[in-house]
Amino acid sequence: MIFDSHTHLNAEQFNEDIPETIQRAKELGVTEMAVVGFDTPTIEKSLALSQEYANIYSIIGWHPTEAGSYTKEIEIQLQEQLTMPKVVALGEIGLDYYWMEDPKEVQEKIFRRQIAIAKEMHLPVSIHTRDALEDTYRILKDEKIAEIGGIMHSFSGSSEWAKRFLDLGMHLSFSGVVTFKKALDVQEAATIVPLERLLVETDAPFLAPVPYRGKRNEPGYTRYVVEKIAELRQIPFEKVAAITRENAHRLFEIAQ
Repeated sequence: MIFDSHTHLNAEQFNEDIPETIQRAKELGVTEMAVVGFDTPTIEKSLALSQEYANIYSIIGWHPTEAGSYTKEIEIQLQEQLTMPKVVALGEIGLDYYWMEDPKEVQEKIFRRQIAIAKEMHLPVSIHTRDALEDTYRILKDEKIAEIGGIMHSFSGSSEWAKRFLDLGMHLSFSGVVTFKKALDVQEAATIVPLERLLVETDAPFLAPVPYRGKRNEPGYTRYVVEKIAELRQIPFEKVAAITRENAHRLFEIAQ
């Protein structure tokens, strides 16, 4: 039984086949998933899905590429939505210096504000960082993120960076990137994370793992991430599946 800790079943790419996608996931052993909303439409869809399906949970927040559109009204609405049943974390939040839709200062302000909200509501955070590891680390350290904990989602850094974020109390979640032939740094990082801090995800519809690289990703393909990590760590597939599920349940405070 596998828990996909970060997926976007609320994306338009799944508009036509959500029930079928969930069924295919189940057939591949992926029985639970956290659907991440990052702006008004995707947050609403995440919440709707988590209410409709027993095995779906919601993670909601304001993505760094949307930072410039964050308003007091959005914050009030977000705070209300975070109290809804089956919302298990605040995210994905962070910094994105690849797209740079908004200046660094704007992204940082909204990032810090949402961490404060997560602390007020006693929720872990799901972190998006792209081309911004140094600043992401600095902010998480400043904000004493260990008080609530969270996830470095789709971790794509080196083992050195893995250790630094682990020292802050974060969990590391690996996506299909770990299956890519040239992602040697990420593969190495996946071998040094303590098992109790390890999570798996798809980030579907993006980052499809081998053997589906380049195609639409979907939650069921978390199976291939688990298989790769089991291979890298030379431990049974079932052990990786079980412990990453247990870790998700513990972090998200979901009853086992």
